[in-house]
Amino acid sequence: MASAPQAASLPLFYQDLMPLNSRDHGSWRSRTTDQAKWLIGQHAVPLTVEEFPQAQRFFPIIFSSGDNSVPLALMGLNEGVNVFVDEEGRLTTNVYVPAYVRRYPFMLAKLTAEAEELSLCFDPTTDLIGEFDEGAPLFEEGQPSDACKNTLGFCEQFEQAGQRTAAFVAELEKHKLLMDGEVAIQQEGTDQPYVYRGFRMVDQNKLTEMRGDVLRTWNQSGLLPLVYAHLFSLDLMRDIFARQVQLGKGPVAAPQQG
Repeated sequence: MASAPQAASLPLFYQDLMPLNSRDHGSWRSRTTDQAKWLIGQHAVPLTVEEFPQAQRFFPIIFSSGDNSVPLALMGLNEGVNVFVDEEGRLTTNVYVPAYVRRYPFMLAKLTAEAEELSLCFDPTTDLIGEFDEGAPLFEEGQPSDACKNTLGFCEQFEQAGQRTAAFVAELEKHKLLMDGEVAIQQEGTDQPYVYRGFRMVDQNKLTEMRGDVLRTWNQSGLLPLVYAHLFSLDLMRDIFARQVQLGKGPVAAPQQG
């Protein structure tokens, strides 16, 4: 889950990136909102391994397809559908909000491709920071404020969690445990089930064949419970499907991919 952006390929949610500095943004403030407009229509959000225990209560946890898989919290089964926010971006139910969502509009990024250090940046298209009368100041007397330091700390923790998440996925890949996923959901009144593909999941058959010493190590390190959190969460796909149907956003013709 590396978060070092390139100009041509910005991370999910971000329209642009600009480094935060006291010279240009010394009088700027950061304000909160109950409208996560950047979540509207986003059906899958990156997740870190630390979040699995909480997230698995609300979302199916899957892995992205292709190389360099990352864990994702499914907030809808079809692209363009998020069943947990309304048209204004407000949460419609009490649900865990992934750290990736809470981090926006800030993130740590390399200012140049050659840079070794990450700098605190923000999306300049956001309306959450700027020269406002309200909100928490980002700088005080030219120095980072407590609010700015807290934001930096949160982003640093997220980067560290991302590294641990990459190590977790690498361990799964090492033992060839990730396979192409498929879920078939039968809707009442239809002849054929709707089949969702385009994601990866842990192969339970291979998991049961794992060597005992590996499983023992995984259990001691806390990795094994994370694998089961992922597997248990997959049952929620039918709940997400039912929410889509209730909202009138379910599949309408041929089966569609998630």
